[in-house]
Amino acid sequence: MDRNHLDLAVELRHALHAHPELSNQEEWTRAELMRFLRAHTKLAVIDRGDWFYAVYRAPNPKRRIAFRADHDALPIEDACDVPYASKIPGVGHKCGHDGHSAALAAFAMEIDKEGCSNDIYFVFQPAEETGDGAVKCAPLITEEKIDEVFAFHNWPGYPLGTVCIWYGAVNCASRGMTIRMVGTPSHASMPECGKNPAFALATMVNEVPALLDLPWKGLVLSTVIGLKVGEKAFGTQASEGELYLTIRAEREAELDMLAEKIEAMAEREAARYGLAWHVSYCDCFPETANDPTSTQKVREAAEKLGYPIEVIERPERGSEDFGYFLKRAPGAIFEIGAGVDYPQLHTAQFDFPDALIEPAVEIFKKLAAE
Repeated sequence: MDRNHLDLAVELRHALHAHPELSNQEEWTRAELMRFLRAHTKLAVIDRGDWFYAVYRAPNPKRRIAFRADHDALPIEDACDVPYASKIPGVGHKCGHDGHSAALAAFAMEIDKEGCSNDIYFVFQPAEETGDGAVKCAPLITEEKIDEVFAFHNWPGYPLGTVCIWYGAVNCASRGMTIRMVGTPSHASMPECGKNPAFALATMVNEVPALLDLPWKGLVLSTVIGLKVGEKAFGTQASEGELYLTIRAEREAELDMLAEKIEAMAEREAARYGLAWHVSYCDCFPETANDPTSTQKVREAAEKLGYPIEVIERPERGSEDFGYFLKRAPGAIFEIGAGVDYPQLHTAQFDFPDALIEPAVEIFKKLAAE
């Protein structure tokens, strides 16, 4: 990899780290990435409003291949003692998306300099953490008739530089679930005159875990995120409440089944206590399942480069909206180890290791030449 390109990518990564922006608020980030590409490449940069992509056009292209990176941050304070620490209170790049975008920008510089036999699309995606960024960007795969799509993620817990691959499911599908129940208020001295949702919601907290013991084909989970009933007003019985769950499953079909069973439970308990009820969803992520042929290409690229490889048999419990891209074209997402004892993702101490930029770029270059 060109040393100047690597140095520029590290500088870019540090700038992004210092100016983190939350999902769907990445205005400075998007502008800085576009400025960087226009300053350091001759690639066409196409601004699609709240996201953008760059493209390299080969003289006689054989295929069209897309590479995607995310660039949103998290509402987590940055506790890293580094010169480029976050300047935004309460917001930090705690999933490494600054590094993903810096690596994609470095890859763009390499392709711009060296050329390629394929058309290469560099997709810079917002809002991965909320699951809606890929929904906006993925139609590009169909519009531009992309043949294959790739991405990478850093992964603490595995040795630095180890390339982790999956030949099938990589990430679970998931969604946030809000179950709202509304009864009628009453004076606290006459609870029999009102309808309190606390009992119905408490029953659900206790009974939802039993659904996980059904004979599912893959991993199925439900996590209680929060429970809010009434107010701190000791003279009034609660009349409104909400239960917050995150449900996830290895297979989307089983996630749908779990959601249906929880909704049926909500309907039953609401009827039992004479309550109105409603269920809403947010932060919806699809299952992310790699194409085995694309995964083999990642493996062969890593082998040619001499990088250690780890084949992972089970999907991660966490979610990744790259699955929306994989619904439109074959492809694969791989992960690169950030270190066995490295701070975990979504923690205040996490900082994307700059050492991962070069291996990500080198693997991308091999894949681009396929």
